[in-house]
Amino acid sequence: MTVRRVGIVGCGQLAQMMAQEGRPLGIEFSFLAEGDENTSCVDGLGTIVRAEEGADMAALYQAMGNPEVITAEREQVSAPLLRELEKFCPVYPRPDAFEKTQHRLREKTAITDAGLPVAPFLPANNYDEICAAVAQLGYPAFIKSCENGYDGKNQWRVDSDESLAAIRDEVGEQEYVVEKGIKFSREVSLIGARTADGEVRLYPLAENLHYKGTLLVSTAPAPHVDAELQHTAEEYLSTLLNKWDYVGVLAMECFVSEDGLLINELAPRVHNSGHWTLAGAECSQFENHIRAILNMPLGNTECPRPAVMINMLGVDKKPTLPNDGVWLYGKSLRPGRKMGHVILVDDSQEALATHIDDVLAELYGETKRPA
Repeated sequence: MTVRRVGIVGCGQLAQMMAQEGRPLGIEFSFLAEGDENTSCVDGLGTIVRAEEGADMAALYQAMGNPEVITAEREQVSAPLLRELEKFCPVYPRPDAFEKTQHRLREKTAITDAGLPVAPFLPANNYDEICAAVAQLGYPAFIKSCENGYDGKNQWRVDSDESLAAIRDEVGEQEYVVEKGIKFSREVSLIGARTADGEVRLYPLAENLHYKGTLLVSTAPAPHVDAELQHTAEEYLSTLLNKWDYVGVLAMECFVSEDGLLINELAPRVHNSGHWTLAGAECSQFENHIRAILNMPLGNTECPRPAVMINMLGVDKKPTLPNDGVWLYGKSLRPGRKMGHVILVDDSQEALATHIDDVLAELYGETKRPA
């Protein structure tokens, strides 16, 4: 029997969970580490190959075991590297999807070109242009670097001339997006998968709670979501999946605002806000990503009982309270780092809310928040 093999660019916890969920399907994995990337998360899950600068692509591909398809676990991956690998086998999602989503201005332009709404924004390349953009958009405003901004990094909120002046020395000559601050009641996210044949499956909306710019809790289905909001989100994500001829899992984060549902960010990969699917859905986002890129039928995405994912930020102790699974990533401990996550499933949103509070208190103490 021919062994099916998937190559993954990246060696972090998302690659780890893709392999853990894909191996029961009979799929083998290999991993491509860029530069000095730590590979401890994927130790024992397949062949690990390191891509050195100037490496021969054919030799790299062969060292990975000639996978039939290659994917990536993060959007900040070298698009030229993916294009080189695409000469040997399909790369899903395609490199252009990574190019769009790893740069905030290109991402927002791609979303609006698809006819979908985002918060008002303007480009800027230095402090003076940031000031001009803020003057046009008004306070509050968010300044975000176009590249390498995630989990609250390289982002600033300004709500006065004084706070704008305070960041003068922090911003340099590079590309930024300046966004108008909007009033929103909550952030929600939607995870969807699409195969090369065009089959699309979407999960229920999840509600996200962040702490200092990093996701702390995702609850699915998002409480008090009516059919109209779910339908609108599904229309948005389906539009992107189909217009981009996208293959794999795509994550979409949105604001629920007075002006309706606005798209905030996209991620061309399995996503932290979809980790609840590991125990809360029949087929996880990780398995469906593997199914999608191999053009296999997609699995059931329904959420029969309310579920929640709690990130373990800067802590690596397993909670003793009842839970439906603890995933530890095998990383070295440091403050604020995503060390793992806990999943809880319950019969009602009310019971789940109490359960969430108890586990947060056990992980983080009285504040129920990371240090």
